[in-house]
Amino acid sequence: MVVDEGWRTGSLAGEIMARIMEQAFYDLDAPVARVCSEEVPMPYAKHLEDAALPQPAKIVAAVRGLMGAK
Repeated sequence: MVVDEGWRTGSLAGEIMARIMEQAFYDLDAPVARVCSEEVPMPYAKHLEDAALPQPAKIVAAVRGLMGAK
């Protein structure tokens, strides 16, 4: 699981995932996944910023989904 505060499109997380897949594909037990910020301009208001950034609940849900747990 790669977590990045950048957007999904053209993000550092995408490059990290590509390198992991290229160099360790046969050693992985599950596909590489990522959680990134929403693809919107970063808002100034704190509650909107929190909504745009990856939060712990979203990260945990993504990890559980990757592991097949609900």
